[in-house]
Amino acid sequence: MIGRRHFLRLAGVAGTPYLVGASQGKLDHPNVVFILTDDLGYGDIGPYGVRDIRTPHLNRLAREGVRFTDSYASGAVCTPTRAAFLTGRYQQRAGLEWAIDPRDDRTGLPASEPSIARMLKGSGYATGLFGKWHLGQRPEFGPKA
Repeated sequence: MIGRRHFLRLAGVAGTPYLVGASQGKLDHPNVVFILTDDLGYGDIGPYGVRDIRTPHLNRLAREGVRFTDSYASGAVCTPTRAAFLTGRYQQRAGLEWAIDPRDDRTGLPASEPSIARMLKGSGYATGLFGKWHLGQRPEFGPKA
């Protein structure tokens, strides 16, 4: 099991390369970008060898940042993977071991769960989410940071 502190250390290491070349001035905080996609295979984008589809911006991020080459999703579908990714915990701890049915408004990521977004925000980062949340339908399950 990956603990919260270990998860934060890994996240810090992942953002380290952004210290160099991210801005003309001195940065108070390095830029940290997490990209999580559904149904993306290892060799589906340029940084990992695909030539049929051009991904110049992802190629640049990979070239100037950190590129993971050996990782595993904690779940086979989106909800558990997102829950584990954001909390640094096994998805079962939050009761999210399966994909949430869009018709189910009773299930979601509890606000009591720690999240990398809240921890970064507490350290002075501006945080944002773009795309699919899929960790609960009600506002109390939505992003907090």
